[in-house]
Amino acid sequence: METPLIETVGLKKYFKTSRGELHAVDDINLKITKGHTLGVVGESGCGKSTLGRVILRLIDATAGQVLYNGEDILKYSSGEMNKMRQKMQIIFQDPYSSLNPRLTVSELIAEPIKVTRLLKSQAEINDRVFELMETVGLAERFVNTYPHELDGGRRQRIGVARALALNPAFVVCDEPVSALDVSIQAQILNLMMDLQEQMGLTYMFITHDLSVVKHISNEIAVLYLGECVELTDKQELFDNPLHPYTRALLEAIPVPNLSSRSKKRTIIQGEVTSPIDPKPGCRFASRCPYATESCTGASIPLREVTPGHFVACCHV
Repeated sequence: METPLIETVGLKKYFKTSRGELHAVDDINLKITKGHTLGVVGESGCGKSTLGRVILRLIDATAGQVLYNGEDILKYSSGEMNKMRQKMQIIFQDPYSSLNPRLTVSELIAEPIKVTRLLKSQAEINDRVFELMETVGLAERFVNTYPHELDGGRRQRIGVARALALNPAFVVCDEPVSALDVSIQAQILNLMMDLQEQMGLTYMFITHDLSVVKHISNEIAVLYLGECVELTDKQELFDNPLHPYTRALLEAIPVPNLSSRSKKRTIIQGEVTSPIDPKPGCRFASRCPYATESCTGASIPLREVTPGHFVACCHV
């Protein structure tokens, strides 16, 4: 069996607060095959972005392992991690706040190359910058332009170019199109899929939009309050969602059809469980219409109910 490029084992990230420990990421076990895209979906605050940052070691993990080609990078020294960062990059959600407004397009794209000293001469750096601009669809006339002079789509193309500057193998895409207009979203998504095919990139694509994740992903992980509640390939998830939370998310997708107005939708009721020192059991139980006593009192592990389809629910 092929070794996954990225694997997390019991990955946890807790934040200390005045009321206790906030369980932002709790016992996550994921595998991402080389050249594939894992979509990570869930409501705001479910731990998606924190998970991506912990995998990249932008935030230190509380416990667990992050394996890159089978090696635990959480044990790497700062020097070893600096080299590893060339292989692991991130595209941030906000294409404006993630860019230094005092730098031009060429300076922004050249920055990671200069920091890592990947290329020595200025001529080589300039050639690489123009090559990256062409790759992501930025016209050469924008080379001396500042971020505030560009629209959201072009700013995000700068973010993509910066992420690709060091020839990474793995890229965390943290809601890279959520701040963009719908037409620009499609352009950026198609660009990323083309680049993945050309360069053999592996993506973790974080989003709250299931329509987007269906378009780009191979497998999908559904997160709820720091825990993975369902994990399978995209077609199986859309054809046969098993967890009540997943089904509620799918029903919330807008349908551009007037006849769908008569369709009855399931609206999630109840209070959201506090992520601070949560009690054992299903964290969705307080909002689940199928919850029983068996859903509380003991942790509910992610288990394989059909080949390749994992779910954390005692009623499946």
